[in-house]
Amino acid sequence: MNEKSKVYFTDFRTQVGVPLTAKLQKLMRKAGIGKINMNGKFVAVKMHFGELGNLGFLRPNYAKAVADVVKEQGGKPFLTDCNTLYPGSRKNALDHLYCAEVNGFNFVTTGCQTIIGDGLKGTDDVTVPVPNGEYCKEAYIGRAVMDADVLISLTHFKGHEATGFGGALKNIGMGCGSRAGKMHQHCDGKPHVDQDLCRGCHRCAKECGSDAIYYDEDNKAHINQDICKGCGRCIGACAFDAISNNNENANEILGCKIAEYTAAVCAERPCFHVSLVQDISPNCDCHGENDAPILPNIGMFASFDPVALDQACADACLKASPIKNSQLGDHLADPDFHQHHDNFLDSNPAVRWKETLEHGEKIGLGSRDYELITMA
Repeated sequence: MNEKSKVYFTDFRTQVGVPLTAKLQKLMRKAGIGKINMNGKFVAVKMHFGELGNLGFLRPNYAKAVADVVKEQGGKPFLTDCNTLYPGSRKNALDHLYCAEVNGFNFVTTGCQTIIGDGLKGTDDVTVPVPNGEYCKEAYIGRAVMDADVLISLTHFKGHEATGFGGALKNIGMGCGSRAGKMHQHCDGKPHVDQDLCRGCHRCAKECGSDAIYYDEDNKAHINQDICKGCGRCIGACAFDAISNNNENANEILGCKIAEYTAAVCAERPCFHVSLVQDISPNCDCHGENDAPILPNIGMFASFDPVALDQACADACLKASPIKNSQLGDHLADPDFHQHHDNFLDSNPAVRWKETLEHGEKIGLGSRDYELITMA
C-alpha cells in the first residue's frame, strides 16, 4: 500500500510576540523544506501579485517569510508570475511589475527581486513535455520559471468562477503558462478583434507569429482563423485591449489541462507548496475587485504534494460554515436556489473542481489521499 501524502497545517492563532510569518516559517520547516538542496540555486517563488483594485491577494510579508527561508538554505529566491491572457493591468511585464509595486511587492518588502516569467510581452516561453498528458502533450511555460532549479508555490487559496477554487494547481498550471500556454489551456480557439476598440495601429500584425492579421477598408484589424496558430502574441501587442481570446473549453477540460500544465512545470526538479486559506473571495485575484469572503479564514497548509495540498484545503473549506453576508451566503438564503451542499458549487454553480484533482492524481502528479498533520 502506498504511503499517504503528508499535508501540514496550522491555524492563524498565534501567541503574543509571535508573528504569523514566523509561524509560517515554522510550518514550512516542519513540512520538510529543509530537505531540498538550495545551496547556490535559483528558486522561483510562484505567486499572484493581485490585479490593481484587488485587495484579497497575499500580503508581501508572506513572500518575504518564504524568501528568507530559501536564503537561510543558501538559495537565490525570486518572485515570479507570468503575464495574463486577458486585457488588464498585468498583460505585459512593465504593467505587471508596476502592479506588483503598487500592491506592495518590492525588494524591501519581500527581500528578493521580482521577475515576470514569460518576458516583456508574454512570448518568452519554452516548450515542456507533459508527463502522461492526455489533453496536452506539451506545455508552453514561462522561460524564467523553467530556468529555476527549484520551484516553490505560494498560493492564496480562494474561490474561482471557472475552476471552483484557485489552489496550488491553478497557481502553478495556469500561472506559469505563457500567453500561448494560457491560450492552450483555456481553449483551442483563436483570439478575436473588437472592431470598436481597434485603432488601426498595426502593432498586432507586426507581432503576429503566423501572418494571420489583415486590415479592412476602415483600417480595422481582423484575424484569419484558418491561419492563426493561437499563440496570443497579438493580445500582448495591442495597447488598446482590442484583442481577446474566446474561452471555449468546458470547465472540466480546463481543470484537466491545468493539472497537466502543473505536471510539466514540476517534473524533474524539487518543488514545495504552501497555501494560505484566508480572505476566501468567491472569485480569482485576477479580478479588479474582491468581493466579501465566502468562508472564514482557516489556516496555512504546506506539502510536497500539490494534489494532496489542494484536496486538504478543499476539504477544510467544504467543512467550513458559509458567511451570511457574501455571495455564497446570499445564494443559500435564496429559497429558489438549488443547493449543492458544496461551498464551491453553491458560490459559483457552473464550476467543476473535482475533475482537476482527479486528473492530477490519474497522471501521477500527486495523491488525493493524504495525512493531515496539525502543528500548534
